[in-house]
Amino acid sequence: MAAAPEQSAGSKKNIWHHRGPVVFSALFDWPPRPLAALLALTKRWVTVTRNVLFISFAIIVHNYLTPPLATMETLSFDWILPIFFRNMFLLTIVAGGLHLYFYVYRGQGRQLKFDPREEMEKGKKFTFGNQVHDNIFWSLTSGVSVWTMYEVLYYWGGANGIIPMLDFASHPVAFFAWLLIMPVALSSHFYGIHRLLHWPPLFKRYHKLHHSNIHIGPWSGMSMHPVEHLFYISSVIIHYVIPTHPVIVLLHLYTRCLAPAFSHAGFEKLIVNDKAVTEAADFHHQLHHRFYECNYGNVDAPWDRWFGSLHDGTDEATVLIKERRRSMYNSR
Repeated sequence: MAAAPEQSAGSKKNIWHHRGPVVFSALFDWPPRPLAALLALTKRWVTVTRNVLFISFAIIVHNYLTPPLATMETLSFDWILPIFFRNMFLLTIVAGGLHLYFYVYRGQGRQLKFDPREEMEKGKKFTFGNQVHDNIFWSLTSGVSVWTMYEVLYYWGGANGIIPMLDFASHPVAFFAWLLIMPVALSSHFYGIHRLLHWPPLFKRYHKLHHSNIHIGPWSGMSMHPVEHLFYISSVIIHYVIPTHPVIVLLHLYTRCLAPAFSHAGFEKLIVNDKAVTEAADFHHQLHHRFYECNYGNVDAPWDRWFGSLHDGTDEATVLIKERRRSMYNSR
């Protein structure tokens, strides 16, 4: 794939192995494109994507790897610890598997890799002086703990009649409606929370840890300060109020906690035997890690486009974002 240079086409150094611009979901296009909008809402659930993987995980976990609801009326390590270790296992096989494939075994070399650098970073800015070790530590300790806390509270509340739950047989429409609504709802929450975390006091104290990762990899996605994990996963609280099937809650959590391993993988697609299997990393977010003050959301909702924080991957956008960063930092 041709490289999309950070500088002009005639410059000496090309930063990205990708050609922009970033394309948003057709759902918010104007004038409207009804067929494209419908495909944007439904295609992710009927093609080979990470979303199909996550909903498969959610169905299996709900049916076979979750304690009976009646046993969760009282908070007890007897049922909380199995959920914690199950979540740790899921994150390890997803983030660890992608890391092994892309960075250890070099399963597709540098094909469709955004950043031409091959090795993860080392240095004092990382907790253990090593980016991968740092990322694994924060992901499996803080990340899995906060994820499990939100999940445990949901089950405990449901078991005690505090949090409403729906069954599929009685409410199939609500189940499928959540599949359509969730991408936009999560994208909107992420934009707001993420922009808040870039407020200087919160950035310096909490979000800076995640931004130690400029050359990102699969373990970078959930490498955050515990306070940021609380903010980031808090969108699941909506299911504490609005009745939802537990599979949808699990899918929501996997979209928050497993999907970052893909979106931070550093490769546009996962390729096996020269054939693209699924989308992997998100160039829109890759640009955020490179330039910081842009692309706070994702492409499922156009908040970056509407609020002037978009970097679409073009040279012109790089110039504008650099000017914007200088203005922001000089005013602080």
